[in-house]
Amino acid sequence: MSTPQFDVIVVGGGIAGLSTANRAAQQGLKVAVLERGAGPQYLCNSRYSGGVLHIAMHNAKDPADKLMTVIRDATSGKADPQLARALATTAGRAIDWLQSEGAKYIRVGNIVWQQHVLAPPRPIVAGLDWKGRGPDVTLRQLVANLEKRGGKLFHLPALSLMEKEGQCIGVEAGGNEAGAARQQFLARAVVLADGGYQGNPALVREHMGIDFDKVKTRGAGTGVGDGMRMARAMGAQFSELKYFYGHMLSRDSFTNDKVWPYPQLDELGTVGIVVNDAGERFVDEGQGGVFVANTIARLANPLSTWAILDNAIWEGPGRTARIPANPQLANAGGTIIKATSLSELAAKTGIAAEALARTVTAYNDAVAAGNTASLAPTRSAQPIVPSPIAKPPYFAVPLCAGMTYTFGGIFTDGDGRVMSTRGAPIDGLYAVGATTGGLEGGSGGGYVGGLIKGVTFGLRAAEHIAQCVNGHA
Repeated sequence: MSTPQFDVIVVGGGIAGLSTANRAAQQGLKVAVLERGAGPQYLCNSRYSGGVLHIAMHNAKDPADKLMTVIRDATSGKADPQLARALATTAGRAIDWLQSEGAKYIRVGNIVWQQHVLAPPRPIVAGLDWKGRGPDVTLRQLVANLEKRGGKLFHLPALSLMEKEGQCIGVEAGGNEAGAARQQFLARAVVLADGGYQGNPALVREHMGIDFDKVKTRGAGTGVGDGMRMARAMGAQFSELKYFYGHMLSRDSFTNDKVWPYPQLDELGTVGIVVNDAGERFVDEGQGGVFVANTIARLANPLSTWAILDNAIWEGPGRTARIPANPQLANAGGTIIKATSLSELAAKTGIAAEALARTVTAYNDAVAAGNTASLAPTRSAQPIVPSPIAKPPYFAVPLCAGMTYTFGGIFTDGDGRVMSTRGAPIDGLYAVGATTGGLEGGSGGGYVGGLIKGVTFGLRAAEHIAQCVNGHA
């Protein structure tokens, strides 16, 4: 086996990994990235993303104290305080750093969470459109920057961490389909940045209890839990692994690639109602689309749910989303069932007619009385204000849960150091991005922001490693 020697080995070439690698190389460290994907446009969730850098739908350059409150509220107080503080105090600098690396931003009007959108932006159309868009351009720029700084990108899967007396000293990699030999990459520090485990059916079933085949993979599906597996072997601590970030999608996404990852259908189901085939509500829609998607995924039959709405919702929130269901879902050939009455809607969908009528009546009465909390299940009135379903025509859209990436993962401190089950950092081992947990989650909601999380903690990890290498930590 050959044994290349580096200061830092980064496992994963998404925005978290490349941010870590470039910031480390900027500080004079010898860096290599191991990426299992092939080609200059290897697939990853960062490349598929919408390209918005935000913190829980707020401007990531807001004052740190404000962002701490935003994170607390978004995660129902479940975010680790140290991680929340690290994100809130570093996110603004991370945005500026990424721009200094060649990323370009556009601003979408006065929409507070779309002040830093990677350019060129994706068009306002349904389906998957990432080639040549902001995230793709930014990742390729970061690869070019790394190579100019003397860093290396190897298209090899990481197999296992190398350990000596409790310290991580490198990675064994290789043995891929191209026939690459196994190699040992020795390093002073290893950074795991390979995404979550959303592409691994066995892990999804084990940790979430979800039928993988009845949940649509909304991202690239390349995160298969390698980092988790390797960190566990070194005694790493993990956060709760139960939830994922995702959205409601058209059920047609299993057979029609034009209706995913956009449009997401959250604006339909969270302003109106979500019911099962029996015509009954089963979730608090006011908790938001991520929460509803997690709830749908855990049903006995996740493919038995519908968004029910009226014309006012279809022409209102249905048109105002970033990539709106109206008209993009119809343009992409997605199923939209329309009727002049609820009984006709039930007949066309197969939903139990009497139960649907009772459900809508009870919901409308509660909305009118300003007492949706009395519904069973309750319906929160904030932050998503409910609208009555009273103005025909009525609409039913078949739903499924779309999973983008997993919330839970390796637990770290604010500088990305992997914590052991004993509560102390594992020497030489770091983790950043979607492979980490402890910041997001919170009963299936709690989305804080994938891109900003990756860049921010990538910078912090690289800077801490540089301090250690240079004897300042």
